[in-house]
Amino acid sequence: METFFDSNDDGIGDFQGLIQKLPYLKQLGIDCLWLLPFYPSPNRDDGYDIADFTAVDPRLGTLDDFRQFLMAAKQLGIYVLIDLVVNHTSDQHPWFKSACSDRNSPYREYYIWSDYIPQGQHKTIFPGEEDNTWTWSEQTGQYYHHRFYREQPDLNIYNPKVKEEVRKIIKFWLDEGVSGFRVDAVHILIQFARPDHVNGQDHEAILDDMRRWLDECNSSAVMLAEANDDIDKLPRYFGNSDRMHLMFDFITNQHLFLALARNTAQPLREAIDILLKVPIPAGCGYVNFIRKHDELNLGKLKEDERNEVFEAFAPEEYMRIYGRGIRRRLAPMLNNDRARMEMVYSIMFCLPGTSMIRYGDELGMGEDLQLKGRESIRTVMQWSSGNNAGFSKASAEALPYPAIDKGTFSYKNINVAEQLREESFLQWMTSAIQCRQQLGATTIDKFKMLESGNESVIVFRYDEGSKRFILVHNLNDMPASYALTEDIGAVMCFFGPGILGNNRELQLGRYGYAWLKNI
Repeated sequence: METFFDSNDDGIGDFQGLIQKLPYLKQLGIDCLWLLPFYPSPNRDDGYDIADFTAVDPRLGTLDDFRQFLMAAKQLGIYVLIDLVVNHTSDQHPWFKSACSDRNSPYREYYIWSDYIPQGQHKTIFPGEEDNTWTWSEQTGQYYHHRFYREQPDLNIYNPKVKEEVRKIIKFWLDEGVSGFRVDAVHILIQFARPDHVNGQDHEAILDDMRRWLDECNSSAVMLAEANDDIDKLPRYFGNSDRMHLMFDFITNQHLFLALARNTAQPLREAIDILLKVPIPAGCGYVNFIRKHDELNLGKLKEDERNEVFEAFAPEEYMRIYGRGIRRRLAPMLNNDRARMEMVYSIMFCLPGTSMIRYGDELGMGEDLQLKGRESIRTVMQWSSGNNAGFSKASAEALPYPAIDKGTFSYKNINVAEQLREESFLQWMTSAIQCRQQLGATTIDKFKMLESGNESVIVFRYDEGSKRFILVHNLNDMPASYALTEDIGAVMCFFGPGILGNNRELQLGRYGYAWLKNI
C-alpha cells in the first residue's frame, strides 16, 4: 500500500492512490487484490507489528477511504483479501501495554509469560536479527514469548478471550466488505508456545474456530494460508474442507528455483509429483507465486540444494538473508533475460491453482540491495520516468523507500508509462493473464504431467469439459523439441513462441514455451 501510489503528495502511498490505480490493475487482468497490513503500527516489521486490528493507519488514509476503495474495487469486479495477523501484536498495542503495567491486568493472559526461559531450542523467525524467543520485561519482572521480533509479543491463541478477539476482528472486516483473509504464518500460529502446554492435540483447533467464524459472517469468503511447512503436514491446513480454502505452494516454488539453477526440469517435476500425492479436499487448492513481499524462502530445500540456488541467483552474501533466503526480485536474479522471465511466469500461470503476482513484477522491476533486509524488494512502484518514478510529488526523503534510480532497473528505464507504449514485459504479462483465463479452473483433479522425453522439458495437460490443453516449457538455454503424441485431435498454439510443425513436433527455442489447445 505505502509503496504503490501517493495521492496527497506526503510521500506515502495511500488508499486514495490505490483507488486511482484500480483501472490499471483491471486492465492488467487482476481480479483479486491481497493487501499487506494497513493497520496502525510502529512499523518495526513492515506493518506486521499491529497496534490496532480494526483501524487504518492514518498515513494510509481513513476507514472511509478504505470503504471507498472497497466500493471502487467491487464496481470493477475486483475482490479484496486483507492480512489477518493474529500470531502476535505490537508491543505498543494497548493490550500489551496493559499486560505489562499490572500482573492483574485482564490482558495479562492475552500473552505468554514465564519466570524462566524454558529448556529446549528457541529459534526465531529472523535468525541473525533476534537470538532468542524470550525477552525479559523489566516492567513486569517476567519473560514474554515472541517468535518474531521482540517488539512483537506472541498472543496466547489458546486463551478463550484471545479467540474471542480474533472472532471480532474477522467479523469486523467481513462486515466492512472484504472477501477474505490471507492468514499470516499459520504454521507458526499452531506451533507449541506455552512452557506449561504439553498436550498438542488442540494446537490446530484454532483453524477450525477461524473457519467457523468466517462462515458465520460470510460463507462465500475465503482464507488463504501462509504455511511454509513440510509436505506431510499440508493436509492439516485444509482439514476436511473445513479449515483453510487456499494455501501458498511453497514446495513447488522452491523447487522451481532449484530447477532454474540446474537448467533442468527434473526438480520441478519431482516436487509437483510429490504435491499431487497430497490429498486436497473439494473446494480447496493452492496459490502459486514466483516472488512475494518477503525473502525468497528456500528453507525446505536440502542444504546442498539451497547452496546451488544461492550460487546461481545470490552469489554474494549480501544478497541473502536469514541463512535461508534471497532478498532479490526475479528480473535481476535472471539478469533481465526476457525469454527466461517469460518462461518462468508462464510456468506459474500453468500450475494447478490460483496465480499471484507482486506489484512491479509485471514490469520486471529490480531491487535496491543497499537497503537493509527485506526492504530491498519494497521500493516504490515505478509509474513513469518523472521524479520519484511518478509515485509521489513529495521530496525523495519523504518516501518510505527510495525509488531505484541507477542501472538497468532504474525507473527511467523501467516504468508503466514507457511499457504501455511498446512491446514490453508489461504487455506480455497482460496477454499471459488473458490467456490464463482461457484455461479455466486449473484444479489438480483436471491436471496431470506428461512424459517429455527430455530432462529440460516439462509438460502439463488439463482436461476442462471438451477442452484439452497441453502446456510445454523448456527450462534450458538450448533449443528443445517435444513430439505431441496425446490423442486430443487437432491442436493450435494460442500462447508462446513455440512452433508446432505439421508432424505435431513442437519446436522450443532457448527457454521456449507453448500453450496448445484442441480445435
